[in-house]
Amino acid sequence: MNNFSELELTPLLHRNLARNSYVQPTPVQAQSLPPALQGLDVVATAQTGTGKTLAFLLPILLKLTAAAPPKDGARQHSSIRALILAPTRELAMQIADSCAKMSVGAEVRTAIVVGGLSEQTQINALRRGAQIVIATPGRLEDFLSRRLVDLSKVSIAVLDEADRMLDMGFAPAIEKILALLPKSRQSLFFSATMDKTVERLIQRHSTNAVRVAVQKTSAKTPDQVGLQVYEVESDRKVELLRHMLTLEEGSFLVFARTKHGTDKLTKRLSSHGVRAVAMHGDRSQNQRNQALAGFRDGRYRVLVATDVAARGIHVDSVAHVINFDLPQAPDDFIHRVGRTGRAGQKGSASTFSTRSERGEVKRIERECKVILERREVSPAILNEMAETSAAAVAAAPARKAFQPLRATHDRARGPKHRRERQRS
Repeated sequence: MNNFSELELTPLLHRNLARNSYVQPTPVQAQSLPPALQGLDVVATAQTGTGKTLAFLLPILLKLTAAAPPKDGARQHSSIRALILAPTRELAMQIADSCAKMSVGAEVRTAIVVGGLSEQTQINALRRGAQIVIATPGRLEDFLSRRLVDLSKVSIAVLDEADRMLDMGFAPAIEKILALLPKSRQSLFFSATMDKTVERLIQRHSTNAVRVAVQKTSAKTPDQVGLQVYEVESDRKVELLRHMLTLEEGSFLVFARTKHGTDKLTKRLSSHGVRAVAMHGDRSQNQRNQALAGFRDGRYRVLVATDVAARGIHVDSVAHVINFDLPQAPDDFIHRVGRTGRAGQKGSASTFSTRSERGEVKRIERECKVILERREVSPAILNEMAETSAAAVAAAPARKAFQPLRATHDRARGPKHRRERQRS
C-alpha cells in the first residue's frame, strides 16, 4: 500500500484522512492496516512516533461507521464495541484526540477511563453510551470491580505499548481485562519490543496473528553528553532542581509530562526568583516563539516544556536537560537528551525518577543502550532548600512578576470585581 486512497474505507474516513493531511502511510501503517481491516489479529513491533495510533484507529472506526443506521432514524443504542488499553493517562488522551479528529461527522462516542481525571465525568460518558473506551489498565480494573463497565460486546481490542504496560506492573490487570472479553474478538497488539513476557501474553490472547516488524531507526545520545539519574520522591523534585540550579551554571531545558505540570513547575520556579518560562501545546504559536526567543537570548534561564512542544526546539547552547518527569517512551528520551551537547559542545542530562519508576529507567537503558550514572543528593540539602521555600514565595519580586496578569484580568472583570477582591 502506497497511498491511503487504496484502502477500502467509508467516504467519511477518506474525507477525514484528507482533512488531516494523511496521504502516504508510514511503514507500520502500510504493513498492519490491510490485515487489520480484514478483521485479522495483528502483532506489530514498532516504536512510538511511527504512526501506530492511526494503524489501530482506522479498523475500529471502519467497523463502527460502516454499520447500517437504524431504519427508523433513531440513534442506535450503543454498547462498548472497541477497547484500547494504554499505559498512561497522557497517551490515552492523545489517542482520544486522534480518534475525535478521525471520526468527525460520525456518531461515534468515546469514553476515557484513566486515573487523575474526574471519575464522575468518566462514569457519565460511559452511561451515555460509549462505543469506544480508551483506558489505562489500573483504572479500568477498578471500574470493572465496581460493575461500571460492561465489556461483553467488545469486538476489537487494542493493546498499545504492551511492553511498557507490563514493565509498569499491569500484567495482572491486563490478564483480568482480556479474560472478560468475547473469545471471537479481533486483537491488535503494538509493542516497541517483543520479549518473552510480551510474547506469552500475545500467544494467550490472539489467534493466528499477522506479524509486522518495523525496523527501529538508529538514534543514539550524543557522546559528549553526561547521563545521570537521581532517585527522588515526587514531592522533593522541585528542591532537587533548585539545588542543581544553584550548583551549576548555564541554561536548563526541563521536560515535564503534562501541560498543567509545565505551568505549575514554571510558577514554582518563578516564585523562587528563577527566570523560567513555559512552553506547551496550549500556548499560541506567538507565545511559543517569544518563550523560545527569550530562552535563546538569556532572558530566561529555564525553559519548561512538554515533549510535543519541544519538537521544534533547536538551541545550540543548552547546558542541561532535566527529565523532571520520565518520558513516555525511550525514543522520547533520545529526543530530549539530544537537545544538549549540540554543535560539539559538552552537555549534561539528568533524570529524576521515583522508586516505583525503577523499571522504567531500566527499560530506557536497555532500549536506548545507555548507562545512567546513579547519583544521590543528601536529604539535608533538600531539606535546606525546602526551608527557604516560604521566604522565596513571599518575596516581593515574585509577587510583582504575576501582578500584571492579575491586573489585566481584573480590568476585564470590571470595577465591582476589583472592589470585591480587595475586600477579600
